[in-house]
Amino acid sequence: MSRERLTADEVRDVWATLDPQERIEAFQHMDRSEADDFFLGLSVQEQATLLVAVANGERRFWLRLLAPDDAADVIQHVPEQHRSEFLDMLDEPTRREVSALMAYAEDAAGGLMSPRFARLRPEMSVNEAIRYLQRQAQEKLETIYYAYVLDRDQKLRGVVSFRDLFTAPGGKPMGDVMHTDVVSVPETMDQEAVARVIARHDLHAVPVVDAEGRMKGIVTVDDIVDVVQREATEDIQKLGGMEALDTPYMQTSLRAMVKKRAGWLAALFLGEMLTASAMGHYEEEIARAVVLALFVPLIISSGGNSGSQATTLIIRAMALGEVTVNDWWRILRRELLAGVSLGILLAAIGLVRILLWQAAFHTYGEHFMKVAGTVAVSLVGVVTWGTIAGSMLPFAIRRLGFDPASASAPFVATLVDVSGLIIYFNVAHVLLRGSLL
Repeated sequence: MSRERLTADEVRDVWATLDPQERIEAFQHMDRSEADDFFLGLSVQEQATLLVAVANGERRFWLRLLAPDDAADVIQHVPEQHRSEFLDMLDEPTRREVSALMAYAEDAAGGLMSPRFARLRPEMSVNEAIRYLQRQAQEKLETIYYAYVLDRDQKLRGVVSFRDLFTAPGGKPMGDVMHTDVVSVPETMDQEAVARVIARHDLHAVPVVDAEGRMKGIVTVDDIVDVVQREATEDIQKLGGMEALDTPYMQTSLRAMVKKRAGWLAALFLGEMLTASAMGHYEEEIARAVVLALFVPLIISSGGNSGSQATTLIIRAMALGEVTVNDWWRILRRELLAGVSLGILLAAIGLVRILLWQAAFHTYGEHFMKVAGTVAVSLVGVVTWGTIAGSMLPFAIRRLGFDPASASAPFVATLVDVSGLIIYFNVAHVLLRGSLL
């Protein structure tokens, strides 16, 4: 790397292509006037990597630049042997705040929140509240969109926006100005549920309370943006049939990449062996009616595709809170109708294709109409079954207490492949008996 000072834009343009050591060198040679904002804009993992690499003096400076909730996230991402050392670099009040935040689960509201927020008492007048907020604003508050009104036991009683505060008569008590219908979340609420609350109510921040109603902090919309991106990335990777990566793609080692993908790939491969076993079970039928083998890829891919579609739709609906486990019966009825409709559509296309090829090339022999009927009926059955299986599997996995995203599209496709063959050859056995079979 060049020893010249680098601008933030220059580093940002090449950041994704640099290996960890090159990133450290680039960061250390940035113009110091731009380094602060650049550092604050990095992901938690990237911040942790940089802090472990820099000297102690620099580490203390960068660590103290972070808000308590961000510092807690970073410390949880550094190797365990460095955590106490990092905590000791914080000033005493911040260290207490960070230690309290680290006691929460990382994916809970308590683990996301900032303990620094604007607070008022209900007996304060508007003028007193404004002066008090001016003093608080000199501290590192997370946000000043709202001020929260707490009683002497620190229980949340109301919220007031700055617009309402500055337009109210100066002598009016906060108890008459505040809004008491406050949207809040418990400290144990999962981060995805917190994101839905903020989105549903269009909030800049949401207060976090404990079981007794005492306010512990706030979760801001910028924290939720990171959560949504992280959760969506994790779900997409799981849907692809692999474990979610712990680090960005370009920073994941080849060994880690293979490890994350190999387990699921091996499991899917073993599952596909059942397809070969099913084919072997119907070897006699295939030998007597070779034409049946021509449509095996068409049948099983159609069922797998319909199942993958249904799985993806339901998992995303679950993630957005549009459906819950209790909606399974309604979903089953909807997907049954959808599966039959889609099966009939594909059956019609398959039927036309067979008739056209027979007319043009005489491919399917004298019993082509029975072959066409077998394919058409099988498609209706396989697509319907694939849709039902794909839509119900996430509910079953959620009921067992696991992440529904584990019902990956390749997993569903593998499951439907085997059952699709069974449906296909049993339909053939009924419709082609006495002719080809």
